[in-house]
Amino acid sequence: MKIAVIGATGTVGRGVVREAASRGHQVVAFARNVDKVEQLDNVQAVAFDVNAADFAEQLKGFDAVVSAFNGGWTNPNAGADFEKGANAITEAAKAAAVPYLLVVGGAGSLYIEPNVQLIDTPEFPKEIYDGANAARNWLKDLQNRRDVNWSFISPPAMFEGDIETRSGKYRVGKDEVLFTGDELANISLPDLACAIIDDVETKGHLFERFTVAEA
Repeated sequence: MKIAVIGATGTVGRGVVREAASRGHQVVAFARNVDKVEQLDNVQAVAFDVNAADFAEQLKGFDAVVSAFNGGWTNPNAGADFEKGANAITEAAKAAAVPYLLVVGGAGSLYIEPNVQLIDTPEFPKEIYDGANAARNWLKDLQNRRDVNWSFISPPAMFEGDIETRSGKYRVGKDEVLFTGDELANISLPDLACAIIDDVETKGHLFERFTVAEA
């Protein structure tokens, strides 16, 4: 497959690029700083701006696009920048007729109990609220659309970015927070990337949000 990865130098983006490349896919890694893209034989690094007028042209011809885009968690304008970028990616995917757009969103929009999303609990970190809320709004927008072939994955609530451990195993959920025993579930970066590329290969959650966690 020919797979585009948007935000290829972020934590999740790096893992997705590595996993896709390890399976022999042709990967185009879109990043602000292409020098940070891992150099692999089947990975092409491309400098990008999702807000550029010609970004849709860059997304044509792919079998799937994975967006690991975010506005930057320490960015004081994270919410507004995320919203602007998310809208640009959605419209570019529509214009390019992308066969499958898999958006990596946050855990904040997962439900911790009926009608209560994690982002709306008192414990949710206020310093990342704006970015997480923008991700939630992106999901809301996508859920009302059928002019883009979208899917949306939320990492587990305790995703901490273990970058080494790859078991190739994971559990799949839908809209609710997953637990391991009594604790909020976690997953390693390689296993999250494995779940993402598994889904891209099968287009397994068209027009759906799903979540994953350690097996």
